[in-house]
Amino acid sequence: MLFGNPGKARVQLSPDGSQISYLAPVNGVLNVWVGPADNLEAARPVTHDTERGIGLYGWAYTNDHIIYLQDQGGNEQWQVYSINLSSGETMNLTPFEGITAVVGAMSDKYPDEIVIGINNRNASLHDLYRVDIKTGNMTLIQENTGFLGFYMDKDYNVRFAVKMTPDGGKEIFEPAENGSWTSFMKIGMEDERATNILGFDKTGEVIYMADSRDRNTAALYSLNLKTEERKLMAEDQQSDLNWIWTYEIVGLYVPQILVHPTEMNVQAAAFNYDRIHWKVIDPAIAQDLEYLRGVADGDFHVISRTLDDNAWIVVCIVDNGPKRYYYYDRKKGQARLLFTANSELEGRPLAKMNPAVIKSRDGLDLVSYYTLPLNSDSDGDGIPDKPLPMVIIIHGGPWLRDDWGYSADHQWLANRGYAVLSINFRGSTGFGKNFTNAGNMEWGRKMQDDLIDAVNWAVERGIADSNQVAFMGGSYSGYAALVGLTFTPETFACGVDICGMSNLTDWIESFPPYWQSVIDLMAVRVGDVRTEEGRKLLAERSPINYVDRIQRPLLIAQGANDPRARQNESDRIVQAMQKKDLPVTYVLYPDEGHGFARPENRLSFYAVAEAFLSQHLGGRFEPIGDDFQNSSITVPVGVEEIPGLEDAITEKG
Repeated sequence: MLFGNPGKARVQLSPDGSQISYLAPVNGVLNVWVGPADNLEAARPVTHDTERGIGLYGWAYTNDHIIYLQDQGGNEQWQVYSINLSSGETMNLTPFEGITAVVGAMSDKYPDEIVIGINNRNASLHDLYRVDIKTGNMTLIQENTGFLGFYMDKDYNVRFAVKMTPDGGKEIFEPAENGSWTSFMKIGMEDERATNILGFDKTGEVIYMADSRDRNTAALYSLNLKTEERKLMAEDQQSDLNWIWTYEIVGLYVPQILVHPTEMNVQAAAFNYDRIHWKVIDPAIAQDLEYLRGVADGDFHVISRTLDDNAWIVVCIVDNGPKRYYYYDRKKGQARLLFTANSELEGRPLAKMNPAVIKSRDGLDLVSYYTLPLNSDSDGDGIPDKPLPMVIIIHGGPWLRDDWGYSADHQWLANRGYAVLSINFRGSTGFGKNFTNAGNMEWGRKMQDDLIDAVNWAVERGIADSNQVAFMGGSYSGYAALVGLTFTPETFACGVDICGMSNLTDWIESFPPYWQSVIDLMAVRVGDVRTEEGRKLLAERSPINYVDRIQRPLLIAQGANDPRARQNESDRIVQAMQKKDLPVTYVLYPDEGHGFARPENRLSFYAVAEAFLSQHLGGRFEPIGDDFQNSSITVPVGVEEIPGLEDAITEKG
């Protein structure tokens, strides 16, 4: 229910509004479904994946083609596919071995063509190709001579290119004669994360930017390329212009702004301190947003708009229930509920999420969120009747943030009797550049101190029992869990690390080729692997070098195909703990990458994790039973450490 596939997700309207698409399972695997906008009952799957499922897809402007991305076993070597809805034919638009393709642009002016970045010439660089989605014919439009990426207008003209600078900043260039480039804008390291070109207006003469230069929080600006006039459009003193994960075909992480689909003017912008709030720029949609605020009963995002702008898809976010998807008819000024993301969660007794601002030891405000088990707070003051065992879960990245809203992890753990706390530690994004840059060179130091300060806050307020706190997380959060058990070995009762980094030097040196452009940035934010001093610092911050300090049990989970935190990051710390005769259980999935995409694998991991947490924190757990069915789970080490695990593995065969 909590960790399976959603019933329906990532809903989109076709550009002409005649059809609706969404992701939904077929025999337990997520695929793209398409149906008439006025008859969802007639929707049918148009992809037929039987393994990991489809995650990234979008409509082409033909209204008769779906574009989607797919990798193999989580290796992130993405291929781009086109489906002809009329014929049912699927075509691989990037039929090259060992590449990682990205969809660079789509335009209603050229409905039959999209722009794809392909690194088949140089694994570190993506060249831009204009690709016919009907025939697969491709034409090179921009060879990449060393850029991180490009910005294109709706005519597929390459207008700007960006590359990292040695100081960790970035420089934006514009094309000049004879294929050369001239500098357009330099952005220092302190503004690199929050300052970006967002797009062009209809004329192509004005760009929209998120910009934190000469200020702390990133505001929305327009810049006239001819007159150089720069105008402030929207700002917030506490938070940056918000960015969200969309899982759309163009851009996974995008600014939360509303742009008219054909006029290309920015109409509203969202900011997020502890909750989302919208700032209206274009009065033409003020009434729409006011109406949707009344419908939402929580926070909301507009996730799809038709070209004529008569219909929107709106997703409403609450903390104690599934996402709700609405079809909003702008002419009628009415929204109708399409469905929820997970009908099995409707009406279930789910817990509320509480925002809190926690002071760090040096005075920073840490926007955090905590969830309590139902019926644990009889007077409703946000403090349980007695201190509870608590699990810390923070975001990965680390240059991301945690948000308010429904969290499967929070609900699962609260149901098992734990308080759950997520902390936006320094280095997190969204709270101004000063807060993000306060995390520079502080991996394993002040970034970790913030987490300890939050634990102490929860203990002091009677939320957590100081002897029953666990750390659980993935990616950077997995690294932080390892740091917690090595650098502060008596703070946590146990730890769960999912795809975390144990050796920062080796981690950076094993970056995939298409990440090499960010080495300069990593040097100023984490440590410089190219210098003796930098390598010394990275070694000091690497948990692998402090294994002998570990006093508490550890559960480690890893995908064998992970290109971001490779399997050896987990292998080595497991081996080091074995040599020290320290308790560790290692769960390995041969068909997963950076995180677990297959529902069967997610279910098996959480079954192991809750048995592990119960053993060391005392919360409830359900016996593993048949939770390993159809999972690829293996347990190379420590199967005897967790109750019921050895029997479940033996039964699985």
